[in-house]
Amino acid sequence: MKEYGMTDKNITVIGLGSMGFGAACCLVEAGFTTHGVDIRNDVVTAFCQRGGIGTTDGHMAVRNSSIVFVFLVSANDVQSVLLGDNGIARSAQPDTIFVLCSTMPPQRTIAIAHTLENMGMRVLDAPVSGGQVKANSGDLTVMASGADNVFADVDPVLSAIAAKVFRLGNTIGIGSNMKMINQLLAGTHIAVMGEAFALARKVGLDISAVYDVITQSAGSSWVFENRGAHVRDADYTPRSAIDIFVKDLGIVHNEATTVDFTPAFATMAWHLFQQASENGWGQQDDAALAKWIAEKNGFSLHDDTI
Repeated sequence: MKEYGMTDKNITVIGLGSMGFGAACCLVEAGFTTHGVDIRNDVVTAFCQRGGIGTTDGHMAVRNSSIVFVFLVSANDVQSVLLGDNGIARSAQPDTIFVLCSTMPPQRTIAIAHTLENMGMRVLDAPVSGGQVKANSGDLTVMASGADNVFADVDPVLSAIAAKVFRLGNTIGIGSNMKMINQLLAGTHIAVMGEAFALARKVGLDISAVYDVITQSAGSSWVFENRGAHVRDADYTPRSAIDIFVKDLGIVHNEATTVDFTPAFATMAWHLFQQASENGWGQQDDAALAKWIAEKNGFSLHDDTI
């Protein structure tokens, strides 16, 4: 069992999506007073049922918190919710710590952090990895950069949501750059996994046998084991949507362009996710890319006949 350095700080989690909800529940279970903010009333109610203080009023939540975790989907969401015309950062007390867990372009993270700091806030650039399952169990990986005093104040709280916290430096943007590299690998692995399953089925292999063999062979990866299980079970309940990787691999492409680098494999994977999204698959589980690749090649991945 984890041991937590307890604190009297109130905590807010903005964005109770697949990862934010799990992280917020872990904070509640660790004994922290946790406010969960989301625009969806059903999610707010579910969080209250888990012992949290659920609300759609972000201003009220941050006004009473010393640490604010941000688990929104995109940089535009973070910009709008925190710093827009009705931005809730205006209701935060000076010296409030904003922990930016969203996957954003590094330059956007830097700009948002700079604005928050000019408002008297402190910031940790702290994107996370591990998906819904690890968020629910408090075993996320945090890729963080920021000032030493911010790390010191946030560390007991991070321990409640993460199995591993990487302290990557004092400069905002390093964490987001590291997450970009992680997403390059994850998105490319999902795309290649989808192609592998589709080709395997086309040549007559059993999907379950492919999963069993590859997970015990050199071709495996964490992504293959995790997302491949979705394909094996034909269970495409959305955990992380195809559109997430349209966004994240778009970040890779755009950031690479700014440093005169061509990410060939990531760009090919990005185009596959884009094509699937444009054909109406954007909100499906990202592992469903395997199904889409099969259909793109004229057959169904899970039918008995090809």
